[in-house]
Amino acid sequence: MLINKMSSKLCYNKGCGKTFTEDDKDKDVCVHHPGEPFFHDAYKGWSCCNKKSIDFTEFLNYKGCKTGLHNPIKPVQSIKPPVVDGGEEIVQVEHKPPEPVQPEEMERPPDDTPMVCLPAKVTPSLTEALKQLSSNKDIAVDKDSPNVVKVGDSCKNSGCHEVFSGCDDDNSTCLLHPGVPVFHEGCKFWSCCQRKTSDFSSFLAQEGCERGQHKWKTPKSEQNQIAKCRYDHFQTATHVIVNIYAKTADPELSTVELSPVRLNANITFSGAQLFKLDVILNGIVDVSQSSITMTPTKIEVKLRKAEVKSWGKLGVVKPVEEMMRPEEDVTEKITQKVDVVDLSDL
Repeated sequence: MLINKMSSKLCYNKGCGKTFTEDDKDKDVCVHHPGEPFFHDAYKGWSCCNKKSIDFTEFLNYKGCKTGLHNPIKPVQSIKPPVVDGGEEIVQVEHKPPEPVQPEEMERPPDDTPMVCLPAKVTPSLTEALKQLSSNKDIAVDKDSPNVVKVGDSCKNSGCHEVFSGCDDDNSTCLLHPGVPVFHEGCKFWSCCQRKTSDFSSFLAQEGCERGQHKWKTPKSEQNQIAKCRYDHFQTATHVIVNIYAKTADPELSTVELSPVRLNANITFSGAQLFKLDVILNGIVDVSQSSITMTPTKIEVKLRKAEVKSWGKLGVVKPVEEMMRPEEDVTEKITQKVDVVDLSDL
C-alpha cells in the first residue's frame, strides 16, 4: 500500500521512529519505550524495561516494551532527568571548566605621547671593538672613506669626465653641467644647455657647458647617509625583543627613544652609517621596565609588555626616505635627480 507523503507524519516516541497516517493515529500500533535511556559503567539500556547491553548497535535495536498511540509532537529538550539503573537513582553532574578571567583592556595612549631616551647597557666586548676600530683609524686611513681621494677617482661634478691623477693641486679645467638632467617625451638633455638627444649614452657623454673647479671629494651633506640594516623581533609572554643587526654601533652617536606605543631608533654603526627605525607599536609597553643592550654585532631592545597578550606583528613601520649614497653609479645618480619639465612653451 502506497503512503501519501504529504499526509504522513513521523512518530517521536522513543524506539518507534516510524511514519503514520491519519488512519493510524487512533490505533494502538506504536511499539516504543516510555522510559529514558541510561548509560552507566559501559552499559547502555532503557529504564522502563531494564534492558541493557555494552554494544551500542544492540542497544539501538531493542524493541519497545509498550504499545500505544503514535506521537506526532516533537518533544522539547529540557534538563536531563535523573537516570534510574535497577531502581537506583543516578544523579548526573555536569562539570564545566571555569571560564577564564578576561583582563580589562588598557586604554591605548596617543601616538604622539612624549618619548623617553632609554639608557643603553654597553657590553665590554663592544667597548673593546670600538677601541680597536679607533686605533686602526689612527694607524691607517680608511681607503673606502668618502673623504679620501684615490688615483683614478672621477670628478663628482655632472658632465665632467676627468679623473684624479694623484696631485692635490690638480688645476685641469673642469667642464660641468650646473643644471639638472631632464627626461621628457623620449628626449634627454641638461636644463642648462638643452642639447637634446634620444640616446642615453650620447646624453651621458655630453661635455659640460660651464667651467669650474673639480670636486674630488664627496660633500659632507652627502655623508653619513641613511643605510639599510637588518632587524627582526620575537616575543615571550612578558616581553617583545627587537634585534637590530648593526655592527660596532657607536653608543655616543646612537639613540633609542620609546613611548608606550612608539619606538624610534637612530643608530650610527660601522664608522659612519646611519640606520633609522620608527615604529608605531602593535601593543602597549611599559617604558620604565624596558631596556637596551649593545653588543659588537647587534642592538637588543627589550620591550616590556604592559598587557599580557600576543602581538600579531611588531607594528607599523614609518617609511624613511633614503638619500643617495656617494658610491652609487653616475647613471643612478642622474636617475635620482630627474626632473620633468613642460616643453610646451619651448
